[in-house]
Order: sequence, then C-alpha cells, then structure tokens
Amino acid sequence: MTETTPTESNLSGLNKKDFQTVIDGKKTSLFILKNGKGMEVAVTNYGCAILSIMVPDKNGKYDNVVLGHDSIEHVIHSPEPFLNTTIGRYGNRIAKGRFTLYDEVIQLTVNNGPNSLHGGPTGFHARVWDAVQQDDATVLFKYTSADGEEGFPGKMEIEMSYHLEEELNALIIEYKATTDKTTVINLTNHAFFNLAGVANPTPLVTDHLLYINADFFIPIDTVSIPTGEILKVEGTPMDFREPCEIGERINDKDPQLVNGAGYDHCYVLNKKESGDLSHAVTYIDPYSGRIMLMHTTEPGVQLYTGNWLSGFAGAHGATYPARSAVCFEAQCFPDTPNRPYFPSAYLAPENEYRQVTVYQFDVIK
Repeated sequence: MTETTPTESNLSGLNKKDFQTVIDGKKTSLFILKNGKGMEVAVTNYGCAILSIMVPDKNGKYDNVVLGHDSIEHVIHSPEPFLNTTIGRYGNRIAKGRFTLYDEVIQLTVNNGPNSLHGGPTGFHARVWDAVQQDDATVLFKYTSADGEEGFPGKMEIEMSYHLEEELNALIIEYKATTDKTTVINLTNHAFFNLAGVANPTPLVTDHLLYINADFFIPIDTVSIPTGEILKVEGTPMDFREPCEIGERINDKDPQLVNGAGYDHCYVLNKKESGDLSHAVTYIDPYSGRIMLMHTTEPGVQLYTGNWLSGFAGAHGATYPARSAVCFEAQCFPDTPNRPYFPSAYLAPENEYRQVTVYQFDVIK
C-alpha cells in the first residue's frame, strides 16, 4: 500500500488513525480524494468501502450523501456488510449458489437464504485490497482472488480505481479483471445514497425523485431470484421512465414489491449498443437541490431502496433507518449463469473484463 498525497485534512471529519489496522498481514488506511470543484470522497482499502461523498447543496452547504462509517472497526463489523463496498466476484444473487460450467456443477458459498449473494460472506467487500493513491483525485486498488475462493473457479486479477473528474463533481469507477480459467464475473459498487445528507436519524429517501432509463425490468420470486421473465415496466409500479417520488408506489400490494419488501430489482437499461457508457439514472432531492446522474457501461442497474436497513449507528452518530438510502448497482443481471438468454457474465482467459460507472453530482439551477 502506497499513499502519495496527504490525507489528514478533510471535510468528512474522518481521522486516518481510525482506519489503520492489520488484517491477515495487510494494512488498512484512509484515502481522501479531492477535485478542483471542492468535491471530496473518503475511502478505505478494506472492501474499497466509500466512507463519505461530500458535495454541496443549492446553498453551497456540504454534506455526506452516502451512509458511511467513521472507523475501520465499524466498517468490518457493520450490520450492513456491503455498505458502499466493491462487490464480487458476482454481484447480486445466484440461485442455490450453483451453476454449471463445461458440464461441471460449480457450488458456491450460500449466504442469503438458499442463494449466493454478492460473492459470498468473504467476497471482495471483506478483503483488504492493495492501494496506491496516484494523485489528489485518484486511488488505484488491486486484488488477487484465488482459484476456488468462495467456490468460484479461476485465479482472478482485479484492478479498480476511484477517480474524481476535475471539471465536474463526478466519481468515476473503473474496473478491469483477467482470469486463468473461464469463470463468471459481475462487479459493482453498493453505495447507499441519500442526497439530503446523513443525520440522526437520516431522513428517508421516499420523497426524493427518481428517473430510470429502462423500459423493462427483471421480476423476482419470493427469495429474490429472477423468474426468468423480462417484463415491461409500463403499467406497473416499477415504471420510473418519468421522474416520480421513490415512495409514491413503494407500499403498493404489487407482488413484485411484496417479494422485494420494496424495490430490490434489476432494470434492463435502454442501450443503443452493448457496452456504451450511457445515462442510466437521475436521482433528485428537491429540498437540498442536489442531483445525481448515473452513467454506466453495464446492461442493468439494481434499484434497492434500503428496505432492510435496521436503524444502526454510522459515522459521527448518524443513524440509518429502513429506506434512508437508495442504491444503484451497475451490473449484469442476477442469476445470469443459470439464464443463458441473459447477456453473458462469463470471462475467459483470453478476454479482459472492463466496466465504467460514473456518479455525477450537481444542483438544481
């Protein structure tokens, strides 16, 4: 781990010493990213967890717009283990933790009812990554995932970076990966956003506005596994093609909302061409005036409305009740290894996995 720029003074009030420990012989630390517009992002190399994103509201007041923690112990022992972390090898669920590869049944660790979720209990979110802060606005992370880790075949080399765009208040996340055996991969970031800012208690996001650039979504069963269908959002509470409040229909008795205890669904993004970096989401808090635009190269985005947040304590005494955050996880579709008609999540040794996702912040003009 190499730190090349100072990380002591920051808007988030985090202390470097509170993030320094040794886990399995690897050091953890705090990294502060800043750009010329005044945006600041704090991260740690444990799970590449984002600790804070400091951006201004319409009056110029800075707040942290992700649910974060203020020490490495709180990150490690968080009641929400995926809070703002990098997720892998496979984001979202794989049914029964099982799929077939070259006529061999691959059994993964099961950690979510009958299913494998987010790469298993010791997935990428629970690993110490090698980290180099390249400049004030960029940190580069690397991790080697062993053949058989959580059941996944192949030794995988992953490189991931957080970079703040200099002229825009934008966080760019870029992923690259290679493998020595054919395997599956579905990397994402599980940031929990609240554009109002965290507090005690953090306000709900149900009165915030949301637009999703998707005509179709993937319905789920009672254990959140895709039914196999790809359905139109039209005429359903899943339709965010026109901006509306997140909570406007969240308590409807629609079977999909019952199955997800709210929104916890993958949307099939409208794409002119596969792999295009294109607009996926617009998220607005009309009271603070903050806006977040999401662009991604991925075919889908998982909308999760923090339905299972328990009110636990976070950074500086903030608390996080149910539906006090919303997640937009860029990804392949859930259970893709068992759905050959979904866009492929396989990675072969001769290929390189690449993904770019951008979260851009602004205010209502």
